[in-house]
Amino acid sequence: QVQLVESGGGLVQAGGSLRLSCAASGGTFSAYAMGWFRQAPGKEREFVAAISWSRYSTYYADDVKGRFTISRDNAKNTVYLQMNSLKPEDTAAYYCARRAAGVTGWVHSAGYDYWGQGTQVTVSS
Repeated sequence: QVQLVESGGGLVQAGGSLRLSCAASGGTFSAYAMGWFRQAPGKEREFVAAISWSRYSTYYADDVKGRFTISRDNAKNTVYLQMNSLKPEDTAAYYCARRAAGVTGWVHSAGYDYWGQGTQVTVSS
């Protein structure tokens, strides 16, 4: 059974940085693309970033492009999200997810088959 465990969330001031980690166990981590999503209270879960299995391709939501960086270490079965220049509107629970085999899109949560429990990021103004 695949398990994803996020860590690294916390409280930070606007303009600060955080690095989220997502450790995977079970399955073959290196064979799957991975993504990060977030969900703020009262809002739908939204796509943040994704990375291909090979690390050669990355994708970002427009509002995080240039501030967030997704990366992965297949030897450690871990995917990361480096978040810089954080804004209060980045406040949300952040989830990592594994993209399902055969799925070609990146931004729709329905295309991801395993999810972590989430880690809270709070950015104060």
